[in-house]
Amino acid sequence: MVFSSFTFLCFFLPAVLLGYYLIPWFSCRNLFLVSASLVFYGWASPGHMLYMLGIVALVYLASLSFFILKSHFLKIMCFWGTIAIVLGGLFFFKYFNFGVSLFNSLFRTDYNVASVVMPIGISFFTFQALSYLIDVCRGERPQKDFWKLLLYISLFPQLIAGPIIKYTDIATQIDRRRHSLGGVYAGFRRFIIGLSKKIIIADMLGMSVDRIFDADITTLSFGIAWIGIIFYMLQLYFDFSGYSDMAIGLGRMFGFKFLENFNYPYVARSISEFWRRWHISLSSWFKEYVYWPLGGNRKGLHRTTLNLFVVFFLTGLWHGANITFVIWGLYQCFFVVVEKYCAFFCPANPRLSQNKGISFLRHAYVLFVCAVGFVFFRSDSLKDSFQYLSALFGQVSFNTAFGISYYVRPGVWGIFLLALLGAFGFGRFLMSVRWTPLRFIIDACLWILLFLCIVLLTVNSYNPFIYFQF
Repeated sequence: MVFSSFTFLCFFLPAVLLGYYLIPWFSCRNLFLVSASLVFYGWASPGHMLYMLGIVALVYLASLSFFILKSHFLKIMCFWGTIAIVLGGLFFFKYFNFGVSLFNSLFRTDYNVASVVMPIGISFFTFQALSYLIDVCRGERPQKDFWKLLLYISLFPQLIAGPIIKYTDIATQIDRRRHSLGGVYAGFRRFIIGLSKKIIIADMLGMSVDRIFDADITTLSFGIAWIGIIFYMLQLYFDFSGYSDMAIGLGRMFGFKFLENFNYPYVARSISEFWRRWHISLSSWFKEYVYWPLGGNRKGLHRTTLNLFVVFFLTGLWHGANITFVIWGLYQCFFVVVEKYCAFFCPANPRLSQNKGISFLRHAYVLFVCAVGFVFFRSDSLKDSFQYLSALFGQVSFNTAFGISYYVRPGVWGIFLLALLGAFGFGRFLMSVRWTPLRFIIDACLWILLFLCIVLLTVNSYNPFIYFQF
């Protein structure tokens, strides 16, 4: 079940909201949310739901054992054993097929092994389980109520595509949270914004992106190749930030306040800043549980470089079982490291940070680096990546039989302009408006957007969430 479906919008969400607020007891409301979340996740694959329940049960027992076992050695063994099992499950489901194909290509074998179907959102709920376990090992008090821990990991707004939420961020909200009609309406408004980002912008751009990237590379002109990757940058941003908006909005409807996951990353003036604005929950997770334990930036520039290499390698690997994701992660790492050595990107230098010309150049640099990097992110193989890059830089000798209208329908250009406005902060301005008449107009427009999204759902079968594969 996905948020942008009739089943969810017209049946599941209204039923869950109604049932939740008809229940007068807070503890029963939590149990009701757990039940609804399990139905949501197990809708398509009950077997994968059982796997997720097994991970939660294992982490729950391991966290309690830290306070039961007397032997320090046994505690360490329990901790690392649980980590190995949880990560082992993640690697099995996510990388088994890739490992078999890589083995066959390296050793020229032909092993035919049944493909492993990856549970949706496994990377997200695995990282939440790991963060909870590590925090308890560091001294946080464990949750003694299994149902509350299950609620934290399985809560349906963020279960299958994030954001990755730390237990400490919502621990008090699980035990007590405020409910109000204003909060429900604010959450619904945020949900509509996210749904509109997904259906009206990301999906509309995505159809053009797919047509361009699936085309024979020799039919792509320099200009069409750049249109394809620029559209993809916007599609990816609005797809994932739209999902995050929907998750935050849904959480708000039930009294939860999740942290923001995107902060207009395309306005960044360096790749380091880009990663402080893009998929914030993932960046924060790797920073807290990998980068700082490795030493962070406390052991000299060379050690910092090595630590960044590890983090970005894992970031790329986290996104998928394909060498293209690893290359994309290391590509991002290269520019982050260069920025640490280059005074041009030093934020402490006021002469540079306040110069509009330099600021513009840094902004253009970020957009260019991101565009080239996302070629690896979007392509199915390294060969496809380099072929597309050759088209981007005009190295393909083409004789195209298709004009730009073949790849991009005329109405999509309006969506593209809307996407540019949204990606560079115009939406933040609209949401910050406090003048009552204008607020009323904005709210009316949101209801129109909801109606338009429902109409588009009836006529458009193109409705994937990009980050479901991760």
